[in-house]
Amino acid sequence: MNNFLAFLKRKNIEFSLKRYGVDALGAMAQGLFCSLLIGTIIKTLGQQLNIEALVNIGQYASDMSGPAMACAIGWALKADPMVLFSLTAVGWAANALGGAGGPLSVLFVAIVAAECGKAVSKETKVDILVTPAVTVFVGAGLAMLIAPPIGNLASAFGQLIKDATVLQPFWMGIAVSVLVGVALTLPISSAAICAAFSLTGLAGGAAVAGCCAQMVGFAVMSFKENRWGGLVSQGIGTSMLQMPNIVKNPLIWIPPTLTAAITGPIATCIFHLEMNAPSGGLSSGMGTCGLVGQIGVWSGWMNDVANGTKAAVTPMDWVGLILISFVLPAILAPLFCETLRKIGWIKDGDLTLA
Repeated sequence: MNNFLAFLKRKNIEFSLKRYGVDALGAMAQGLFCSLLIGTIIKTLGQQLNIEALVNIGQYASDMSGPAMACAIGWALKADPMVLFSLTAVGWAANALGGAGGPLSVLFVAIVAAECGKAVSKETKVDILVTPAVTVFVGAGLAMLIAPPIGNLASAFGQLIKDATVLQPFWMGIAVSVLVGVALTLPISSAAICAAFSLTGLAGGAAVAGCCAQMVGFAVMSFKENRWGGLVSQGIGTSMLQMPNIVKNPLIWIPPTLTAAITGPIATCIFHLEMNAPSGGLSSGMGTCGLVGQIGVWSGWMNDVANGTKAAVTPMDWVGLILISFVLPAILAPLFCETLRKIGWIKDGDLTLA
């Protein structure tokens, strides 16, 4: 047993929630962002500006989402170069076979393939053959075995959430908005979660509301402590920067979470805000990060108009998007925060970024 543990340590194979549920998941979201999401944005711009070159460039980037996710996961797991490069084929297979649940399939398959590849890396004199062979064989074989069922399960679960949101837009608006918003601030990837379950439609709109409530909410309510730098870093960066402060005083999480519980059902019941971006659910979990959530909603509108499911983008659509994304979080979260400051639950300095 001691020899096995020593082997795992030497190979930097660590079975932990942080390594797989935080590091790998977060890296997967970055890989997805750098391929499918940025590709979708470029392609949408090309379609709107009627520039074929942009459409083609965007499509090339989008087509590489599987390999990009797998390589990102391998990098997070500190895979050796031969393993990392071999994961391109693994990511392609898992994403293609996983269907709508492709990202979730890539996460599971790439982790197993990467760890198996790391285990044999540099252990033989023919490493150049053994390491890629093991990584690709394990990864592609596992993808053929489990990617379709994972994809079907993820797709069914995502569809359940979307159907439930349509049937119960008020209560599901609250639930989705709060849960996805909390996931965005936690050191996990809300974007990867939304992408894995293809969280689109009304549920995607609620997810956008929750993410914006956290990011804009924390940015504005902590302006006193962090000024303009904090406003930008949290408002278009990530509310995850507040996690150390949340650990010290969890009560600071109340204002943006309450805000999410309010803006979620407003998004679903009043403005009927939907996320139908061609990139799927990834944009739903990005909020105001680089304005990806808003660009995703807009590209979804353009896509819906193009295929005839939406007649036109109305002024009410824009009013809803702006209120949900920026105005309401900027008003409600600071209002709740000041109330908690008055009763002593939040004190000066509690929101100061390190």
